[in-house]
Amino acid sequence: MFFTRIPIKFIDFDESHLSKATQYLPLIGILVGIIGALIFKLSDILLPLEVAVLLSMVATILLTGAFHEDGLADTVDGLGGGWTKEQALAIMVDPRIGSYGAIGLVMALLIKYQALSYQTAALLPVSIIAGHALSRLCAVLVMFTQSYVKVEGKSKSLAAKLNISELIVATFCGLLPMAFLPMKFLAALVPVAIVWLWFSAKIKARIGGYTGDCLGAMQQLTEIAFYLGLLASAAFFAKA
Repeated sequence: MFFTRIPIKFIDFDESHLSKATQYLPLIGILVGIIGALIFKLSDILLPLEVAVLLSMVATILLTGAFHEDGLADTVDGLGGGWTKEQALAIMVDPRIGSYGAIGLVMALLIKYQALSYQTAALLPVSIIAGHALSRLCAVLVMFTQSYVKVEGKSKSLAAKLNISELIVATFCGLLPMAFLPMKFLAALVPVAIVWLWFSAKIKARIGGYTGDCLGAMQQLTEIAFYLGLLASAAFFAKA
C-alpha cells in the first residue's frame, strides 16, 4: 500500500503497522524488479534492447508512482540549495522542483538507462531484480543506522528502529537475487558500499539524519551504483 501503487485493501489499517513493514522493503524491491524484468523480456521479443530497457524503467516508475525518484529530486534540491539544516529541510518539503533536482533526476535516469542498455539481454532481468532489492536494503540500512530528523512526515511511521531479527529479514531479501548472478558480479557490491557510505555521511553531516526523501535518494543512487558495478565487473574480468 505504501511503497507501490498496487491497489490493496487492508482491514483495520493503522500507521503503526508501517514500522513493522520496513523489513519487507527489499521484498517489495524484488516484486517491483520482477515486474520490470517481465516488461523487459516481453518488449525485447519485438523491440530493440534499448527500447525494452526504457519500457522496463517506465513500468517500475509507474508501479511505484515515482516514489523514489521524487525523493531523489527533493533531496538534491535540498542539499544543493540549502545552506543550513533548516533551509535544506524546508526546500525538501516544497512540492516544486528546482534546477538542482531537475538536473539530478535527469542525469540519474540517463545513467541508469545507459548502464542497463550496455548489459546483455540474458543478464538484464536478474540485474533489474537484484538492483531494486539491494538498493532498498541500502535505504533500510540508513534507517537502522541513523535517526529521522523531521517532526512530521509521510515516512515518520516508518522511522522506528529495526531490531536485529527484522534487519536479518531485510538483508536476506535484499541480497537474495544476487544468488542468481555469476560470482564475479559480487564485485558490484563495492561501488554500492562506497555510495552508501558517502551519502550516509553526507546527510548525517548536512541535516543530522534522514528523511523519507533521503531514503528515496539512497535507493536511486545505490541502484545506479549497482548497475555501474555490474558493467565494471564484466569489463574487469573480461580483461583478466
